[in-house]
Amino acid sequence: MKKFSIILLFILFSASVLAQTYYSQMDFSLTSPGALKFGLYGYDNPALLTSITHPDIYFTWSDINGRWNDFNRWGLFTAIPNVGFGMIHSKLGQFSVNDYRISLGLGDRSAGFGLSWGWSRGDTKYFERTNVLTVGTLFRPSRHFSLGLVGYLPTKGDGKEGVLDVGYRPLGNEFVTIFGDFAFQKNITIKNLPWSAGLVVEALPGIRLTGRYFDTKTFSVGIQLSLGRIGFSTQGFFDQDRNHSYNTYGIRIGSYDRTMFGTWIIPEKQYLSFNLNGQVKYQRYKFFDKSSTLLDLINYIKMAKTDQENILGIAINTSGMIVNREMLWEIREQLKIFKSSGKKVVIFVDRPNIDMYHFASVADKIVMDPQGMLTMEGYIMGRTFMKGLLAKLGLGYDEWRYFKYKSANENLSRDRMSDADREQRQKIIDRYYELSKSEICSARKISEEKFDEYVNNKFLFSPADALAEGLIDTIARWEAVKDIFTALCNNKVKPADPGNITDKKISASNEWGEKPAIAVIYAIGACAMDDGIEARSLSKVIENVVNDKKIKGIVLRVDSPGGDAMASDYVAEAIRKCQGKKPVIVSQGYVAASGGYWISMYADKIVAAPTTITGSIGVIGGWLYNAGMKDTLGFSTDYVKIGKHADIGFGFTIPYLNLSVPDRNMTEDEKIIIEKNIKEMYRSFVVKVANGRKKSVSEIENIAEGRVWSGLDGIENGLVDVLGGLDRAIDLTKELAGIPVTEDVKIIEYPEKGLFDFNILIPRFLPIQVKDDPVLQHIKLRLENNGKPMPIMPIDEIEISDHIYPPR
Repeated sequence: MKKFSIILLFILFSASVLAQTYYSQMDFSLTSPGALKFGLYGYDNPALLTSITHPDIYFTWSDINGRWNDFNRWGLFTAIPNVGFGMIHSKLGQFSVNDYRISLGLGDRSAGFGLSWGWSRGDTKYFERTNVLTVGTLFRPSRHFSLGLVGYLPTKGDGKEGVLDVGYRPLGNEFVTIFGDFAFQKNITIKNLPWSAGLVVEALPGIRLTGRYFDTKTFSVGIQLSLGRIGFSTQGFFDQDRNHSYNTYGIRIGSYDRTMFGTWIIPEKQYLSFNLNGQVKYQRYKFFDKSSTLLDLINYIKMAKTDQENILGIAINTSGMIVNREMLWEIREQLKIFKSSGKKVVIFVDRPNIDMYHFASVADKIVMDPQGMLTMEGYIMGRTFMKGLLAKLGLGYDEWRYFKYKSANENLSRDRMSDADREQRQKIIDRYYELSKSEICSARKISEEKFDEYVNNKFLFSPADALAEGLIDTIARWEAVKDIFTALCNNKVKPADPGNITDKKISASNEWGEKPAIAVIYAIGACAMDDGIEARSLSKVIENVVNDKKIKGIVLRVDSPGGDAMASDYVAEAIRKCQGKKPVIVSQGYVAASGGYWISMYADKIVAAPTTITGSIGVIGGWLYNAGMKDTLGFSTDYVKIGKHADIGFGFTIPYLNLSVPDRNMTEDEKIIIEKNIKEMYRSFVVKVANGRKKSVSEIENIAEGRVWSGLDGIENGLVDVLGGLDRAIDLTKELAGIPVTEDVKIIEYPEKGLFDFNILIPRFLPIQVKDDPVLQHIKLRLENNGKPMPIMPIDEIEISDHIYPPR
C-alpha cells in the first residue's frame, strides 16, 4: 500500500505539463471542471471564470504521505469575476516546485472563452516544467447540459493535450449532475485515452456527495459542505483493488453558497430593513450612488416573500424618502402580495402627508416619530399663471389652441384655468381621493364617513391624536422597530440588509445556461431628440434589442409629458417595427401623456397604475414675442431679408441667458398655416393611436382633444389595458414571450446608466450643477420649439423620474 502511494505521488509530481497536464490536477478536483461550481477557478478551464460573480478563494492539500497535516502537496486557487489565479506546490524529497497560472475569462452563462498562462519556479528541471498556455471554452446552451473544451499548449516539449468534459443535469438543477471527461494526447489511440466519469448529488442545500471512476479502475468518493461563505470538502481515493490510498482536503472562503445551516438547521429569524432616505429612481449610477431603484425594491420584496424559512417580515423607514405617488403605489402593491404569504410589514413615518400615509396604511404596524405630524389634507392640482408677468416684462404670448382640453399653454396665455382644464383636473384628483379612501379605509378598518371627516374637519394629527384615532399603532423612533417586530412575530428577530437575502447572495453558477432575458428600456423625461428621452439614441437601443436573439421581450417604461413630435415618433416607429418579432409591453409611470402616450401607442399591451396620468392625445402651439421688452431694455435690431416670412423668428437675444425673443407676432396668414399644421398633426396622432390600439378613429376622437386621464379612467376608455406597475408589465411580457410567469428571467436595463454623477466632483460652494433637471429641460424645449406644434403636457405636470415628494 505504501509502495502504491509513493508511485502515485511521483506520477502526480512529474506530469504537470507533459502528457498528464489535465489529470495530474485531479486530486484537487472532486469532479470534472464544469460539473461543480467553479472547478479550480480557471486553473483547469479559464472559461469557468465567466460563472464567478463574487471574490472567492479555495485552499486544498493532500495527505498522500499518510498524514492529514502533510503539506508536501497543496494548491491555492482564487478568483474575482473574469480573473483567476492559482498555484500548486509540490515537494518530493529535497526537491520542490511551484506551478502558477493566471487566467482570464469572457462571456456569459451560455458561452464563455478563456485564456491562462502558466509558469513554474523552483526545481523546474527536476520536475521537467515548462511554461504552458491554456485555451478554454465552455458551452451551456440550456440548464441541462454543459460542455467544456480545453487545450494545454506547453511552450517546449511535446506535451500538447486537449480535454473534453461534459455534464448533464436530468432535472435541470443542481440536485443531480452526471459528468465525464477524457483527454486527447499525441500518439495515444482513442481506445487508450484517459477518461473519468462520475456523479454529484445535492440532496440537501450545500451538502454535495461526489463519486468518480477513472479508466485506471481507480475511483474517488467525496463530500462538500457549505456553511454559507465558508465551505469544506474532502475526498478519498481508492486503488483498483478498492483499497484506500489517500485523501485530499479543502477550505473555501468568499462568495455566499447555498446552505441548510441558518435555514433548515438553526434557522435565523430576520426581517428586511429598508432605510429609504433619498431618492427612489429608475436607475442609479454604477459608483457612488446609494439611491434606491424601483426595480430593486420590487425584486427585494419578491425574494423576501419566497424565503420561507428566514425572512419573517419587512420594515421600511420612510423618513427622507423622495418618491412620486405612482412609485409609492407600485411598492405598496408588492407589499400587499408579500403580506399574503403571512409575513409582516412595519412602516415608520415621521411627517407623512396623505400620499405617504396611503402607502404606509398597507403595514401591519405603523410607527410614528414622537415629534412627527400626519396631514390628511386631500389632493390638489394647481397652476401658476404668467400672463400678467409676461405683460409686465413686455412679452406677448399667442396661444394656438384648437382642442378643448389641450391646456399646456394656459399658464402663459391666461390668468386662471379654463373650464375644460378644471374639469379634467378635478376628475383626476377625484380618482386619487377615491383610491386612497378605499385602500386606507380597508387597511385601517375605518369607515368612509370617518375618512371624509378626517380630511375635511381635522386634517392635521399629532402622534398622540393619530394614535387615539387608530391611524397609527405605535409612537416610537426607528430604532424601536426591532422590538416591535419581535413582539409582532412572537419570535426574536434581527434586521437584515436587503442585499444579504439568500436569493440575492447565491452565485449565478447554481444554474447552467442563460435565463431568458427581458429588456426594460426607460423613456424618461421630455420627448426630445438629444435631451430627455434622447429619442435619437433610444430608438437605436430599441432596434438593437429587437435584433438581440437572447432577449425575448421588451418592457418600455414611459415617464414623459411629451414634447417634440418628431422625437416621439422616432421611438413610436421603433416600437411599431417590433410587432410580430418580440412582445412589447409599455409600463406607464407617473406621467405618460401627450408625446408620452405617442410612444406608448404601438405596444402589445399598455400597463398603468391607477395614479398614472395618461392620454392627452392632442397638439398645441404658441408664440412668445416682443411686446415692448426690447424698448424697455434698450435693445434695437435691424436686418436685411429675402422671402416674405424670413423675419418670422428674428428678434433680439438677451445676453448671458442666450434667450432669443422674436420681434413680432405672427400675421393672420401665418397663423392660418400654423393652424393647418397643428390640425394635421392632431389628425395624424389620432389615426396612429387608433391603429395602435386597434380602435376606430371616432372612438379615439371621443377621448382625445388633449384630455388627460387617470390610469383608472384609462382602463375604462381603452387607453390602458391592465392596471399594474413595472412588475406586472414584466409578467405580461413573459406570458406573451411564452415564458412561464413563475420562471426567473434575466432583466437587462437600457440605456446603461453612467459610471457616476459628475456633480460629486464640483465643490458645494459653487452654484454649478451638471445634473439634468426635468423642468429646465422642459423650458429649454419650449424655447427651442417656439411656434412649433407640439404634443406636450403643461410644465406643472413634469413629475417624473426625479420627482420630489410630496407630489404637487
